[in-house]
Parts: sequence; C-alpha cells; structure tokens
Amino acid sequence: MLMDMLKGFLVGICASAPIGPIAILVVQKSLSKGHKSGFVSGLGASVVDTLYASIAIFALAFAQKFIDDHRNMILIIGGAVLVIVGLSMAFSDPFRKMRADQEPGVSPKDFGQAVAMGLSNPMAIFVMFTLFAFFGLADDAPHNWSVAPIILSVSIGSVTYWFSISWLLSRFRGNFRMRTILWISRITGAIVVIIGIALLGQGLFNVIFRGLPIV
Repeated sequence: MLMDMLKGFLVGICASAPIGPIAILVVQKSLSKGHKSGFVSGLGASVVDTLYASIAIFALAFAQKFIDDHRNMILIIGGAVLVIVGLSMAFSDPFRKMRADQEPGVSPKDFGQAVAMGLSNPMAIFVMFTLFAFFGLADDAPHNWSVAPIILSVSIGSVTYWFSISWLLSRFRGNFRMRTILWISRITGAIVVIIGIALLGQGLFNVIFRGLPIV
C-alpha cells in the first residue's frame, strides 16, 4: 500500500502539471496577489483532481457514457464558464486591494474560479485514468473504500504541486512592475477566453450545423 500511495502522490503531481486554464489562473493569482491567493486557487484545482481521481477508480464506465451522451452540452457549458472566468481575469484590477505594506487578502473567489474551471473540463477524468494505468494503479486497485489512501495521496500530490508553484511564482513578484503584472493578468485572461470560445464554438457548431443533439 505504501508503494501505491507513492504512485498516487506522483499521479497528483502529473495531473496538475500540464499547462491549461487552471495553471494560467494560478500564475495570474500568484503574480498579482501573492502566494496565498495562488495557493488557494491551486486548492480549488486539487479538490477537482480528487473528485476526478475518485470517479476514475469507482465510476469510469458511467462517467465515459455520460460524457459521450452529453458531449455537446459539456462543450457549451464548459466553454461558457471559461469565457466568464477569463473575462473576469482580464478585466479585474489585481491591485484594487493591494497595500504597500501588506500582502493582499485571499478571496473565496480565487478558490471558486479554480473549481469552476476544473469542473468545466470533465475530460480530465480520462487523463486521471490514463495516469492510474501508467503507474499500474488502474488494474490492481479494488473498487471499494480501501483505495481511500491512494485517493488521499493523489490529493496531497496535487496540493504539494500547487503550493510549490504558487510559492515560486510569488517570489518573483518583486521583479515585475505593476504594469507588467497587469498586462500578464490581461493576457492570461484573454488566453482562457480564447480556449472557452473554442470549446463553446465547437459545441454550437455540432448542434447548429451538424444537427447533433445538445443532450
């Protein structure tokens, strides 16, 4: 079990590592508001990773059928969520609550944005299952609550990754001028919006021009 827990820890790190909307969000929060804000955003991502790890072990077949049956709805809703979050990132003022002598406070919005982004991409379940298979956990793990230590290890791996990344990024905040950080916020928000529009456009194209059902 100890070896399986170590593998689960590595799965959590590997699942968090790819550059995507959540990573962009954590970069933006860490540079504009500091380590605490970036880490709280990372915690939101870790919650979603833990959920997807549980689904990958207990209900992959059901999740796959649900995604296949509701692909266009997922694309449209997920794309819309990313567009809204991206616009919020692009047009918010990251320095509104900053004080010269103290680090900005942490907002529940930091956590909520990351959770919304993670849930907008249920395809990540298959990434999680692929990682389980790669590390040899998919076939050996029993489908009952005895796998709880493995799921916990995935969560710890994800939390560790986001803590490290947000801490490292926050160390470089002093090397950026405020105007530079503001533009980073604008650009990263725009990237998230573009990703959201692409997903939303694909879903609408399938429904309007290909005549595929939305549900």
